[in-house]
Amino acid sequence: MARNRLWETFCALTDIYSPSFGERQLCDFLKARLGRLSVECHEDAAGERFGGSCGNLYGFLAGSAGASQTPLLFSAHMDTVEPALGKRPFLRGDGRVTSQGSTILGADDNAGIAVLLEALARLKEGNLPHCPVELLFPIAEERYCLGSAEADYSLFRSKEAYVLDLSGEIGEAAHAAPTILSVSVTVEGKAAHAGFAPQDGVHAIAVAAKAIARIPQGESRAGAETASPSVPVTCNLGQISGGEADNIVPARCKVTGEIRSFSHEAAIARWELVKAVFAEEADKAGAVIQAEHKVGITAYETPLDAEVAKRFQRACGENGIPCRIHATMGGSDNNNFALHGIKGLVLACSMHDVHSAREWCRLDELEACTRLVLSLVRADVR
Repeated sequence: MARNRLWETFCALTDIYSPSFGERQLCDFLKARLGRLSVECHEDAAGERFGGSCGNLYGFLAGSAGASQTPLLFSAHMDTVEPALGKRPFLRGDGRVTSQGSTILGADDNAGIAVLLEALARLKEGNLPHCPVELLFPIAEERYCLGSAEADYSLFRSKEAYVLDLSGEIGEAAHAAPTILSVSVTVEGKAAHAGFAPQDGVHAIAVAAKAIARIPQGESRAGAETASPSVPVTCNLGQISGGEADNIVPARCKVTGEIRSFSHEAAIARWELVKAVFAEEADKAGAVIQAEHKVGITAYETPLDAEVAKRFQRACGENGIPCRIHATMGGSDNNNFALHGIKGLVLACSMHDVHSAREWCRLDELEACTRLVLSLVRADVR
């Protein structure tokens, strides 16, 4: 019956349309479900700061008498990427759960939410002893974790967290993630008629092209200008736009992209290199540049000998699940938790081929992850 409930919960969550900044219906669903599970809930004002329909949802479940009173934080975000309107889960003959094929499934991160709700339900119906449990269901994780960046951390009591938001096999966990910079460079040249007076113009697209050709794309090393010259850095200048017409020397060109690295210093150093190359090429041609960057998330690393990692390893062992803790080049709300002194891991919770219509999960993996969560919250009470 519990397994059936887990499936029904996942289906109910998947049926809800919850794009970034449009999570109101899902938030209300969670409030009702958590209320029946004796979880105290508080919705913050993060959504108001972004014009969203709701805020982050915080929850607290008191620990059992006689159990450890050191709380643990569990988190899974409420929003999904598009296309998501009208998504429906289908259980295939091979055991996979997919969408109908024209939308995402939404296992990222409804799989994590379903697991947490089922674990809480089993704690309650079994009257199982457990430590205090904190919950955070953030908005807008898919927008560089904007929701958790604005969470009210004065509410948090936990110093350790498990974020259910990782692709991979159950038993995998990420203990490190990168800084992600969103970058933009605009080249301002000079327009001229391309047929009658091209010599009077300053070709902004040509300036940008020369700069891009000099900047390492993909993965490279940080370089001697940083304290960690061997750390990997990825740079991708992914979009370029500019020009007015085929017969006009383009006066303006905008290039945008992102930079990632496990070293925040290395990411910033690569951005400084990008700016310097664009400025040099612009100066040669008589153009000027405007350069901007935004830190989406900041790199962190949870030590493998931290208790939050050891507890996870023990929980995997108890459930006969192979454990593999590694770094990931993807960000999560755990990046923001780390900024507030909370050590955490990001756990795989049955989401595969995410951010595509090929996304899938498995019911047996959801069940295995539920058992893992139960082991984590009961780790200190046996």
